[in-house]
Amino acid sequence: MPRLCDICHEARAIVRRPKTGQSICKECFFYVFETEVHNTIVDSKLFKPGDRVGIGASGGKDSTVLAYVMKTLNDRYGYGLDLYLLSVDEGIAGYRDDSLETVKRNREQYGLPLLVVSYEQLYGWSMDSIVAAVGRKNNCTFCGVFRRQALDRGALMLDLDHIVTGHNADDVAETILMNIFRGDISRLGRCTEIATTGEGYIVRSKPFKYAYEKEIVMYAYLRKLDYFSTECTYSPNAYRGYAREFLKKLERVRPSAILDIIHSGEAMHVAKDVQLPSLDRCQRCGYISSNSICKACVLLEGLERGIPKLGISRTKQGVEAGPRETDLVHFEKLRQDALEMRKTRQKSAACPQSACACRSEGSTKNCS
Repeated sequence: MPRLCDICHEARAIVRRPKTGQSICKECFFYVFETEVHNTIVDSKLFKPGDRVGIGASGGKDSTVLAYVMKTLNDRYGYGLDLYLLSVDEGIAGYRDDSLETVKRNREQYGLPLLVVSYEQLYGWSMDSIVAAVGRKNNCTFCGVFRRQALDRGALMLDLDHIVTGHNADDVAETILMNIFRGDISRLGRCTEIATTGEGYIVRSKPFKYAYEKEIVMYAYLRKLDYFSTECTYSPNAYRGYAREFLKKLERVRPSAILDIIHSGEAMHVAKDVQLPSLDRCQRCGYISSNSICKACVLLEGLERGIPKLGISRTKQGVEAGPRETDLVHFEKLRQDALEMRKTRQKSAACPQSACACRSEGSTKNCS
């Protein structure tokens, strides 16, 4: 006799939850998955009505499920959010170009605006050209640094208040392990936070912080969502892969290991007498940095000078604080542009007349 759902006790169970061990039916699985994400959002007070929220969209399972769930919860519970898809094109032929086609389909399926920013556009280098220069050993360092800054740049272009990413419980646990293995105390403290403040007023958060990767895969499969499943061409050599394999072995022995590691990381506190790096602004591009020149600018200088290991090697090599031959657009300009966009929207929203002259772009007239 088929086993019945542990929740409704009516429908046939088709899913065994890795997180709880419950055997449940499809509809109950949808309900508990979505409700747990909603509870994470509400308990952490991630958003407020009127927030402009960008969903980091890669076309993969995590970001596709995140886009679907964010739209569903926004409609169901009346969050009052303006949602956008924000994608980064790293320039990896045969991988990112294909996954971006999935994102474009998601744009139509979910009715959400999409902005794509590219490494080529922002930095003058694609990942394919970077790998050709540095090889496959350290390419993920470049990609991680550039992607994070690219998301913040895209967020300012859209004047977003918030970026949400599809990082799940497995990702968070892996990051905790990696920072422990490397002895990186400053990052260890930040990586367990569900929300962090980025450029200007932009907050970055992880609504899937407590969602298991296996359950996200099951959700995408059972919902028949359109997502891209090919692994990045350059990721097999990534350091994270070793932490992931170690975590999977732990999970086989103890299924709760993922959440146990996250809760342990949350409980860790750095002693008051430990000096952590202070954050400032990069003297070249204005991005948040613990050094006078941010990591992205150092890596770019290494590429342009033909010494790609400049930002990777532990040895100190000369990096002057002055401008490079081709500097990035300064973050202060992006912030000012975003503030002007916000003022224009606020002015338009306050105008009682739909065809008022003050709504026209660049108009200096006031409403009568």
